Amino acid sequence: MRLTRPPIWLLAALPPLFWAGNFVLARALHADLPPLALSFWRWTLALGLLLPFGLPALWRQRALLGRHWRLLLILALFGITGYNTLVYSGLQETTASNALLLSSATPVLIVALSFLLLGERLRLPVLLGLALSLAGVWLIVSDGVPARLLHIGLSPGDAWVLVAALDWALYSVLLRRRPAGLSPVAFLTALVALGLPPLAGLYAWELSRGIGLTLNVANLAAIGYVALFPSVLAYVFWNRAVAELGANRTGQYMHLVPVFGILLGTLVLGERLAWFHALGAVLIAAGILASAQRSGGTGLFRRRD
Repeated sequence: MRLTRPPIWLLAALPPLFWAGNFVLARALHADLPPLALSFWRWTLALGLLLPFGLPALWRQRALLGRHWRLLLILALFGITGYNTLVYSGLQETTASNALLLSSATPVLIVALSFLLLGERLRLPVLLGLALSLAGVWLIVSDGVPARLLHIGLSPGDAWVLVAALDWALYSVLLRRRPAGLSPVAFLTALVALGLPPLAGLYAWELSRGIGLTLNVANLAAIGYVALFPSVLAYVFWNRAVAELGANRTGQYMHLVPVFGILLGTLVLGERLAWFHALGAVLIAAGILASAQRSGGTGLFRRRD
């Protein structure tokens, strides 16, 4: 029986769902799961899951990997070492709502960096999609009172999450330079293997400060979840979506993270759903659909001459 490949929109939408669960778990268990411990053990377990499939692929494509090791190292530092460590550090000191709000800046940063670094000229559908999606996110995280956000200060935790959003935007834009012909499993395995050593150094520093990991069933289950879903599966799906849709269009799906976060908060933490959650979700979906449209048959953006 031949399996049908999932539609590309589904591959782009699943990572935000997995990452929303990552936010909820990290905040719920932040007292027992130090940020560097969670990040280190997450990627260590993820590498263990990848190696049976990744090692043969790495060996077959060792020449290609060797030619592009500098780019792979940069992607590993942004995507593996940096992003989740920054998010987990932020969630030690800020609320999940603030973190979700700040993470919604990622698509805007992707568009800006694509323009600055790759010379991609924006098209009207992308700008319209950004406006609609941001409006939906703003409505959700402000509890239906957008002016409330004007009074939210930028705490140290907020600052960490904002830096994480910039980190992920850079990773997504640089994915456009991914070596052609490199298999997804070899690519991800290489990134995790390259990103773990500097993360191990940071984790050793955390341990030297007397900050340890509390071992219990809940924490071990959380590490298992973040290793499989937000790590292995989400990265495979996201990398594939960026390769097919481009960074700008795929980036719009990051607006689904706060939507899924609200839903998971309702299911897991018993939080209440309200009218602004539904309206915000509609606006975000409209923004994603708008950004997926092509303008005059020329695409969403053009390279500057």
